[in-house]
Amino acid sequence: MKKMGTHLVVDAWQAPADLLNDPDRIRTALMEAIERGEATLIDLCVHQFSPHGVTATATLAESHIAIHTWPEYGYFAADLFFCGSGKPEAAMALLQVALKAQQVEVRTIERGFPAAAKIPNELPLNWRAPVSLTR
Repeated sequence: MKKMGTHLVVDAWQAPADLLNDPDRIRTALMEAIERGEATLIDLCVHQFSPHGVTATATLAESHIAIHTWPEYGYFAADLFFCGSGKPEAAMALLQVALKAQQVEVRTIERGFPAAAKIPNELPLNWRAPVSLTR
């Protein structure tokens, strides 16, 4: 496989509702996770839902981190995709501690394509993906 990145898909629960419903705490936890993961922030968006819950996405030079919270269940789901450099496992470990999740399940997916795939080393600058008009 030609590895292009590492994708962590995370379920975490038994976290305090007040932390999971605090957009400022989620923002701070994401910023700390980005630093711990040695990633580069491009943009950060945090949204508070009513009556509760927070969604946050961090666009990174290395790809992204997204987190969605359900405070009423003490649960959050996170998605960390890092290509190139960076340490997604370290970023996730920080999120678990910062949001005080007592249980976490992490699925790691190595992203890329088979070594036998016929992928050119470089595509011409004017290359465009084929467009299919059928569904």
